Formats: sequence, structure tokens, C-alpha cells
Amino acid sequence: MNPYLGEFLGTLLLILLGEGVVAGVVLKGTKAENAGWLTICLTWGLAVTFAIYAVGDISGAHLNPAVTIGLAMHGDFEWSMVFGYILSQLAGAFAGAILVWLHYFPHWKTTSDSGAKLAVFATGPAIRNTTFNLISEVIATAVLIFGILYIGVNEFTQGLKPLVVGLLISLIGLGLGGTTGFAINPARDLGPRIAHALLPIAGKGSSDWGYAWIPVVGPIVGGVMGALIYLMVF
Repeated sequence: MNPYLGEFLGTLLLILLGEGVVAGVVLKGTKAENAGWLTICLTWGLAVTFAIYAVGDISGAHLNPAVTIGLAMHGDFEWSMVFGYILSQLAGAFAGAILVWLHYFPHWKTTSDSGAKLAVFATGPAIRNTTFNLISEVIATAVLIFGILYIGVNEFTQGLKPLVVGLLISLIGLGLGGTTGFAINPARDLGPRIAHALLPIAGKGSSDWGYAWIPVVGPIVGGVMGALIYLMVF
């Protein structure tokens, strides 16, 4: 399979499962309604794990522009492929968000909170503060990239690394995600936010474009910082 298609499918699967759990928790009338933050963080970690298992042998399963840029800075990925990977990730995230909308279709109308509907698709701050929201995304993504790089140099039983990376995602969500919802992935936020803006979601409200640059710029800066810190340390 073409690696760009692999990134598209892997990111689609990631968003379908990750944003699917958010929809289950925040939309009205689902069987998972109010299941809580722990459920969301654990499921995002598992979504990453199984997306990596699905396409890891095809594309390396970056699934995240910050990961792609970080690996390129570290010398583990060709710069010439970065743009194509990022486009594939954005397209996969957009398509995955559409599937989440279809899967939970009856629940959009029964949910009156437009903020909850947006939260299915995109991240937002617990307390809106531009400087510190940006810092939160930078720190969390730096931890992600630094973590992925040092996980990569450790020896694990065959096939175990995707599970360890998934645990890292859950750990970041639980430890650092309470401020901004831990986007840590520009495609994960921007692709579905575009879907939210375009889809005919009942009572959807604003797509909050004033905040949208933070979960894009923050993870990119954090990804670069995480790679540079790793290079300095090791």
C-alpha cells in the first residue's frame, strides 16, 4: 500500500475511535454518556495503539504532523515526504470526523449544548488564556515527541511498541490534558474542526476559529522542541 494512503487510513481510524469516545461521553442519550475523562484518555491511547498496528508497517504510522516533523528533524524521516504525509493526515482526520458524525447522527439533535458538539470534533481550553493554552500544547507535544524517540531506542517484545506509545498518549491526557484537551496533533484538531464547520450538524454553533491556531501551532512548536531536546540529551 502507498504510505500516504496508509497515513490517511491510520489517521481516519484514530479519529473515528478517539472522537467517537468523546461523542459517546458528551452527547445526550448514548450508553456512555458522562463516562468521564478517564474513559476519554484511555480510549485515545487505545485508538493510537490500534491505528499504529493497522498501518505501522505501511507508513510508520505517524498519524500526526508533529510526529512527522519531529522524526524528520531527528533524521528518521525524509523531509521530501513531510508535506504529503501532513496532507494525508489532515484528509484522514477530516474523513474520520465525518464518520463520527454519521455514527452518532440521532444524538446531535437531542444534545442542546453546542459546546459539547464542538468538543467531539476539536479541542478547547478549560480556562481561555492564549499564552498558557499555547504553552500547554507545546509542553504536552514536546513530551510526546521526546517520549516517542526514547521509546524507539528501547528493546521491547515483538509488537509491543504500539501499546507503549498508546500508554504514553493516555498518560499525557491524564497528566497534562486537563488544560486544553491535549490536541498534541494539528491534524486531529484542524481536520475535524473543518468538518464541524462544513457538516449540517443540528444546533452546532461556532467552530471557534479564534482558538483554532493554538492546537496547530502549539503541537508543531512542541514537536520541534521535543526532537531538539532529545538530540541534545542523547
